[in-house]
Amino acid sequence: MTNWRELFPTKLTFLIFLLYMSLFIGQGIFVTASQDSNNSYSYNTVTVVLLTEILKLIVSTCLYCRENNLRSLVRDVHKDRQVLALYMVPAFLYCLYNNLAFVNLATFDPTTYYLLLQLRVVVTGVLFQIIFKKYLSRRQWISLILLTLGCMLKQVDLNSFYSDANDDSEAAALQQAGGGAAAGTVAASKAIGKNMTGFDFSISAVFILAQTICSCLAGVYNEYLLKDKGAEVNIFVQNVFMYLDSIVCNAGILLLRGELLDAFSAHNLGSIMRFSVIIIIVNNAAIGIVTSFFLKYMNSILKTFASALELLFTAVLCYFLFAIPIYINTALAIAVVSYAIYLYTQSPVVNLGKVRPLATLSEVTTNPKTKEREDDRRLLDEQGDTDLEMDIV
Repeated sequence: MTNWRELFPTKLTFLIFLLYMSLFIGQGIFVTASQDSNNSYSYNTVTVVLLTEILKLIVSTCLYCRENNLRSLVRDVHKDRQVLALYMVPAFLYCLYNNLAFVNLATFDPTTYYLLLQLRVVVTGVLFQIIFKKYLSRRQWISLILLTLGCMLKQVDLNSFYSDANDDSEAAALQQAGGGAAAGTVAASKAIGKNMTGFDFSISAVFILAQTICSCLAGVYNEYLLKDKGAEVNIFVQNVFMYLDSIVCNAGILLLRGELLDAFSAHNLGSIMRFSVIIIIVNNAAIGIVTSFFLKYMNSILKTFASALELLFTAVLCYFLFAIPIYINTALAIAVVSYAIYLYTQSPVVNLGKVRPLATLSEVTTNPKTKEREDDRRLLDEQGDTDLEMDIV
């Protein structure tokens, strides 16, 4: 039987899981929709990432100030400044990841993009064991390896299994795409210029590998900070740490490119202030905040499987929105990935660290130490042991 209670300790964690998937599906769709007919961007993508981090910082600050004040936030930031410094590592990695997402989505169609990113699964498993000292079982490793193999199926050339007249592979479809009837539509024109066959041993392969490595390192290290080094820090304060560091990193990229001042010119801001770009900023900001909840109350292994589940929905949506067909390569890859996910649900990884399962959003702003005292006090009240209660308090 599927161990749903271990996968999702509370109903709220399941809702976080669904929200995380929905937002990531939206990322690939929205970024692809914002591209020009030649798959380029008419806006500065680094500026978009920087504005996303600023929005995340504002939202996290507002959520924290629902039950606190700005003076308290400044005090907490100063008190836990060592954790703030540690967050520079995942902030830098996420900075690279977010910027490479725009580069790679200009090269690959969203389905291929998400399939190739699943190569991070085994790397995440290895890092998870090293950092958390929680060794995966044989079944867990089999599910991770199957997930990776499923992603590799995307790159298999099916030409050798078909005659030229009956070739249903993506490679053949791309050769015929230029003269097809679908080429007359704007949506189909986006698909024709995309790499839908996987790695082609070019600079695009280097970029997708770099993004994969950044995702692995950032996800596991961020989980380590959320559950260990910064476990006693309010999650919204931790988010403030992450986004402050991310703003510095993205501003640094603009500075190195000599675009820091020009990035906020009237022309550049005008190209960003469109619905198709603003929705990317809002969606990606929501992804960042939801991811912090995901890693704090679940784990990075389950996060990789959530990313794999996005494949099915992304493939279907891209078929209808951008006329990107679902060929046998994609169908087989999705089938193997789906089985790997099913196998994983039979024996999921559980890693709460120093964190209690989250039942309600009101618990988020509660200080962990205060929560422990309240739980001790409640237990003692039930037992009627008032003398011991006084000693503890």
